[in-house]
Formats: sequence, C-alpha cells, structure tokens
Amino acid sequence: MTATLKIGPHAVGAGERPFVVAEMSGNHNGDLDRALAIVDAVAAAGAHALKLQTYRPDTITIDVDTPAFRISSGHELWGGENLYRLYERAHTPYEWHAPIFARARERGLTVFSSPFDATAVELLEELDAPAYKIASSELVDLPLIRLVASTGKPLVISTGMATAAEIDAAVRTARDGGAGGIVLLACTASYPAPPADSNLRRIPVLADAFGVPVGLSDHTPGIGVAVASVALGACFIEKHVTLDRADGGVDSDFSLNPTELAALVAESGRAYAALGGTAIGPTPAEREGLRFRRSLFVVQDVRAGDPVTADNVRSIRPAGGLPPVEIDRVLGRTFATDVPRGTPLTWDLI
Repeated sequence: MTATLKIGPHAVGAGERPFVVAEMSGNHNGDLDRALAIVDAVAAAGAHALKLQTYRPDTITIDVDTPAFRISSGHELWGGENLYRLYERAHTPYEWHAPIFARARERGLTVFSSPFDATAVELLEELDAPAYKIASSELVDLPLIRLVASTGKPLVISTGMATAAEIDAAVRTARDGGAGGIVLLACTASYPAPPADSNLRRIPVLADAFGVPVGLSDHTPGIGVAVASVALGACFIEKHVTLDRADGGVDSDFSLNPTELAALVAESGRAYAALGGTAIGPTPAEREGLRFRRSLFVVQDVRAGDPVTADNVRSIRPAGGLPPVEIDRVLGRTFATDVPRGTPLTWDLI
C-alpha cells in the first residue's frame, strides 16, 4: 500500500488526481524575463507545480575538455558538447531563484527544485522549498540524498538508468535520513526518449516493491505517454516546458509548449477520473440508457384471438416488454385481448 504525502498544499498518492509538474530546466535560454514568462505560462496552463534545477557548472562538473567530459558525438541533441559548456548554457543562476520562486507563488504554483550539492540545498532551504527532486544521475549519490533527506522534506527520486538494487539503496538512504515521504518516478533518461523505451508497466512494480507513490518523469514527445501512465497508477507527472520549441534551447526538442501543457493537465485528469472502480454493472450515468434496451413490442394493431407472429411482435427499442429471448416462446400463441400497436408485450396479453 503506497502512502499519500503532501507537496505544498497538494496531496500526492495513488488515490489523488495526478500532480502535474512543469520542469523549466534551461529553457529560459539565459534570460530571466523569459524564465518569468515561463512561470506565467505554466500557471495559466493549470499545472500544479514548477520545478527548477539548482546548480552551477562548477557544482555539477569541472571545466575539463577530455573525451570523458564530452557527450558522445551521436547524441541527438547535444552530440559532441562539453559538459561544462552545456551546463553553463543550461543552468539557472542562483540569484534568479528568489524572483522565480516569488513569481511562481504569486501565480499559485508550488515551486521546488533539484539540488546537486550542499550550496543548492542551502539556497533552497532559504527559499523554503516544500520538496526536493533527486535527478536520475544523482540517484547513486547517497551522501547527497542523505543531506537532502535531513531537511525533513519529501523527496522525489527519478529512477532513470537505475537497477532495482540502486533504487533500494536510494530509498533506504532517504528513509533513514529523515525524508518527509518519498515519491519514485519511472524515467527513461534519454533526451528525447523513444516511447517504446518508456516501459510504463514498471510503474505498479515500483509501487509494490517500495511501498511509495510512483509517477513518471517523461522525456518523450507529446503527452500520450504521460496520459497513458495514469492508467498504470502514475500519480505524479513531470514534463519539461518551454514557451515555443521554435525558440530553441537545450531541452526545447522534448519540451511541451503551454497549449500542450494545458492539454496534459486536462487529459491526465480525465484519465484519472476514468479509472473508476471495479464494479461491473450499469453506472448512474447509464440509467437513462437502460430505458432504451430492446424488448418485445406489439408492432401492429391486433385483435383478441389473432396469432402472435413475427410480423406483429418484434424485438425493438425501448425496454418495457418481455426480454427478446422470449420470442420463441410467444410465437404461435394467441392474443388474449385487443392490443394497439406500440404496446410492450407482457404475458397477460397472450
């Protein structure tokens, strides 16, 4: 059984509507005004939360340009790029965090971030972040998880690339460190991610194995995979967002625009509502439809003593007459009384 936890005012868990989180990442393109415009767009789209990434190039890597510090040349988006240069372009400056947090809160958004070292945790604690996200590549950094857990805030842990043993170690570390609840996110840590690699069937497996709410950090194009994840139990959906993919940016190719984000909020809510329960039988919304099931009706004016034939009694809509299965039992009998056309057939008429 997975526990429900709170992130800001929002309950996150299997019995709750999916919590939709918009990840800004580096889609501000180095412009604070654009970052604030993204906040406004996320709020207008109806998402529940905004997420940042809190690092400097020097806190996530070092300025070295050997092959180990370059992305493979075949990478679809960042092939051949040096890590330090990429993070210089993509990072959100520490001094921007306060105005972004303030704008998000003014717009009714819950706002939190992924910290990548102790200086990030310190900054985010000063900003009273209500939760923390551990990125997929940091899942193996157990000292970082222990530090973040010590805040007592909920931890959202992405599991891209991770083995079951690595996830178990991260979850144990977070629990032992005092985390105020844990959410695991199924994730395919490729950018963009092929839908065929999403493996959404692992969502209930993660929930059963670790006893925590499970969601999806999704890098596939569009919203189809994210909406489908709700049917497998995802209660938290994270998608990267931008104002317009045509504007470019480090993550723009697999980011949603505001219209698509609004569609995700609406359709994930519909998907959750559609889960319903396990009862088999008519729903309250189907009551009117029950009136228009087929039944046996007299379809010609008949007189007492006339035989019941396939011409004067038929299975038609609406309900009210004998069930259609009784047709073979009534054919060949005689009418006991005059019956006008449009009368439901009942046993007392024959």
